[in-house]
Amino acid sequence: MCQPDDSQYLIEPFDKSCHNRSAFDCGVESLDLYLQKQIDQDLKRKIAAPFVLLEVGQPEVLGYYTLSAFSVHLGELPADMTKGLPRYPDMPATLLGRLAVDQTYRGRGLGEFLLMDALHRSLKQTAKIASFAVVVDTVNEDARTFYLHFGFLPFPDRADRLFLPMKTIEKLFRS
Repeated sequence: MCQPDDSQYLIEPFDKSCHNRSAFDCGVESLDLYLQKQIDQDLKRKIAAPFVLLEVGQPEVLGYYTLSAFSVHLGELPADMTKGLPRYPDMPATLLGRLAVDQTYRGRGLGEFLLMDALHRSLKQTAKIASFAVVVDTVNEDARTFYLHFGFLPFPDRADRLFLPMKTIEKLFRS
């Protein structure tokens, strides 16, 4: 998969007065509707922090993702992951709630570009707000395969929920 030319694209916080999302179509209705109808309310209510992918100088949204605070019950994690962790009932995490790329722009590495931005942004925030891992709930098998390709690990009792430990993310950006 080729990496996009960073100078051609930018990722910035969503702003409904600047970003055109009306034509966005990723092929998953729930993700399309979220961007077109719900994202404003989640931003306003501080439920999610949405970020959009744009071509430099263009207002059309090519892709997006959201980040939120989250917690994972310690008992939900694989046993080998809990060794050495404090015995708190819940572990702080970051939820990568949604990630989507418009169908027109598939095959250009933009999903990976969005994911790496989300992981890097999540890692930077751990200096201010602790997070053990980034968690995703996959909407379908294609999404699950995408995240597994990047090293996400499954929760033992939920096939649709995956996580990537912050220590792994830290190593990813250290190299």
